Amino acid sequence: MSKGFWHLVPAALLCSFPEAVMAQKTLAQTAVYLERNITDQDAEIRFEVTGADEGLATLRIMAPDGRTVVDFKAPDSKLGLRHIALESPEPKDDGRLQTDFPAGTYRFVGATVGGTTLQSTATLDHRFPPPASVSYPRADQSGVPTTGLQIRWGPVAGLAGLTVVIEQEATGRELRVNLPGSATGFAFPDRFLAAGTEYKLAVGTVARGGNSSFVETSFRTAEQKRVLDKRSKE
Repeated sequence: MSKGFWHLVPAALLCSFPEAVMAQKTLAQTAVYLERNITDQDAEIRFEVTGADEGLATLRIMAPDGRTVVDFKAPDSKLGLRHIALESPEPKDDGRLQTDFPAGTYRFVGATVGGTTLQSTATLDHRFPPPASVSYPRADQSGVPTTGLQIRWGPVAGLAGLTVVIEQEATGRELRVNLPGSATGFAFPDRFLAAGTEYKLAVGTVARGGNSSFVETSFRTAEQKRVLDKRSKE
């Protein structure tokens, strides 16, 4: 066989030869994405990693420029961790986050407690989806009914999904739902909202690459109507 044959073999075909058996084992899931809050004008980066059945003892994440941006270790754990979610502080959305975490391919390398190396990659871009425009309830609206409440917003094209979060900060009670990108509203279940209570509402648009844009507002539910026992009037 002439030497010229090997010069013409496509790289993809070469990868199908027996040497491919030596391919590295991969992490079950890796993701990197940005999340911005339009209302507070801040942003953060999030990393999510799922390993294999055996827990991870170490995890390194390298940025496209070669820097190690995450160096996680669980040296004294015999089980390790299977799912790891990390997030940065939330600086003002003035470009500092994008400078520290450039767009491109991030490399994930983990080692299980048994010594097996797992690798994978995930791609980050800096493009955010347009935010939603919430039409109901209005910002700081009072007297919102506790039953039959339907959050409404205008349509946003090209989304992978939407996230709606309603939270009562004093109690920590929260409801979070993921919706299709075509959704323009969500009906909250009755009996979830208490009368005369202030709630925070957040609606996030999610791009196909995972980046999201949240808008936040707040509202107050209507006071509970007092029903007097007829006998008490007598």
